[in-house]
Parts: sequence; structure tokens; C-alpha cells
Amino acid sequence: MILTFLICANQFAISQHGADEHLTETTNQGGHTENTKFNAAAHAIHHAMDAHEFHFTDNFVIPLPVILWTDKGLVTFMSSEFHHDDAGKHIVEKDGMKFVKFHEKIYQLNEGEKGVIFDGQHHPLNAFKPLDISLTKNVVTMLLVGALMLWLFIASAKHYKSDKPAAPKGIAAFTEPLILFVRSIAQENIHGHDKYKKFMPYLLTVFFFILFGNILGLIPFLANPNMTGSISVTIVLAAFTFVVQMIYSKKGFWSHIFLPPGVPVALYPILVPIEFAGIFIKPAALIIRLFANITAGHIIVVSLIAIIFVNENAAWAGLSVPMTLFISVLELLVAFLQAYIFTMLSALFIGTAAEEAHH
Repeated sequence: MILTFLICANQFAISQHGADEHLTETTNQGGHTENTKFNAAAHAIHHAMDAHEFHFTDNFVIPLPVILWTDKGLVTFMSSEFHHDDAGKHIVEKDGMKFVKFHEKIYQLNEGEKGVIFDGQHHPLNAFKPLDISLTKNVVTMLLVGALMLWLFIASAKHYKSDKPAAPKGIAAFTEPLILFVRSIAQENIHGHDKYKKFMPYLLTVFFFILFGNILGLIPFLANPNMTGSISVTIVLAAFTFVVQMIYSKKGFWSHIFLPPGVPVALYPILVPIEFAGIFIKPAALIIRLFANITAGHIIVVSLIAIIFVNENAAWAGLSVPMTLFISVLELLVAFLQAYIFTMLSALFIGTAAEEAHH
């Protein structure tokens, strides 16, 4: 019950802030004073995006370093200098340059400009994007996940340094079942005598990285980082799997692509391009599956709470809160499921490429 309250209160607080933010932004851009409808879709998408700060409540915001590479060199400052503005109104001046933040993207104004001008599609007409290498919310979350994994495995390894066999306890009691679970995934998909052991460090890293990233995005009052829902993160993870697959691919793997066994030669012009495209389609599937499932969960939860603000009636909480709770619990299952699926498919793709040819 306490967890239920925390999850719902967390989402309500975030949605409350987003409701005011999107309502005010629409009103100001139009130059009118009449009230407008809360844009639930825009708020839900904005919530799933990366950010330059951790926004817990209106009174508790942790700014992050903004690091930009411009035509005049490196420029750094804290995101708090934007005063939490995300509509391109507040200008930050550094080293004779002016910067604004709009939808979590930082733009540099052209020389002599006093403010950013947007077209009908909200594209800046008198500004451009410098190279942004800032420590954003997702980047800090990745560093936190890395530190958590490092602490977890070092603490677990201490249990196995003893020569006396003993049942796992403490941290080791948590990690050992998961490690054995990942080992079973590797054994089932990477065939050959102990060949799977070569790939265990990578598969364990991928599994725990995704798992911890997913879980951190569900912890109440942690500003809901959407690390594994960022397509840039899933691209890198899938790229690692692709590189490992290519490095350890055997002759049999390539012969099945360019010389499909049991297929008439006349069909080669059709099947060979399809098989070759499959090499790149597989990592693309890894990218989209993880990104889409995690992002969809965040958007659905925020959208359900947004029902209250769209209808401007607190009575709708009787519907949206129970549905939000159900989806939040389901997301916890998805957090484990997506870590498992990504690891299993990575092991399958690697095992298929590394398998020796059968005669």
C-alpha cells in the first residue's frame, strides 16, 4: 500500500507540474490570455525525453552541467541558469554568445539576435544547435547504474574468495540466482563445449545494465529517468551485440547467408539479399524492441494520470489511479522481461554466428 501511494503520488506530482507548464507555454506563445486545453500527448512525450536537470518537485530541482562545443570553443554552465525555462524565453549569455533551451534542446542565437524566433512547426529561425555533450539526466543515470553494478559485483565477489564452500548470503544471495539465470541463457543459445563462457562477461553486463536502468526509471520520486527508453542508448547496446557477433562469426555463418543450403540456385538472387539484410535487421529489432517497450510504459503511466487534467475533474482519479497502479506493476515485470529478451536474443545472434559448420 505504501508503494502504491508513492508511485501514484510521484506521477501525480510530475503530471501536475507538466500540466501547468504546457498550459502556460501554449497561452504565452499565442499571445492571448484565454485558457487552453492541457495537451496530454505533448506532456507525455516530454516526460519520456531526456532532460538537463532532475526535476523532483517544483521546489526540488537538481541542475546538471551544460557542456557545449561552439565555434568559439568550450562553454560550460549549470542548467539552473535557464531558471527551469524550456520554452526558449530565458537567454543565458556566456563569452559573448547567447543560448536558449527549447524542448530540452539548447540553441545558440545568431549574433545580434535578442530572442529566438520560431516558425509554425516550432523550429528556430535565427538559432542553431551547438554540439551538446552535457551531463543530462540519462547520462547521470548511466553513470549511477555503472557505479551500482561495480559495487554490486565487487561485494558479491568477496563471498567467493573464501576456500570454504558456503551457501551465498547477503549481496551474493541476490546476484547468484541472476548470474546462473544468465548462464543458462548462454548455454542454451551458444553451443559448443564451454564456448558460452567467453561471452558471459558481456551478457552479464548487458543484462544487469538494462535491468538496473529499467528499475531506476520506476523508483518513486527519482524523477523517472528514461535511460533504456532512449534510442541512443539502445543503439549503442545493439551495436555492441552486432560487433561481437561479427568478430566471432564463423565460415558456416557466412556460407548460410551467401550459399543457402538446400535452395535452388535460381532462388539465390532473392534469398541472398534477404539473408544479408537480416544481419542488420536483427540489431535493429533489438534497438526498437527495448526503446519502444520502455518508452511506451512511461508514456502510458503519465497519460493515465493526465486524464484528470484533461477532464479538469479530480473525480477521474477514481479511474486513472487504479489503472496507473496496474500499469506501474506491469512495468516492473517488463523491466525484467526486456532485460531477459535483449540478453537472450544477443546470445542467440552471437551463438548463431559463432557456431561451427555442420557436415
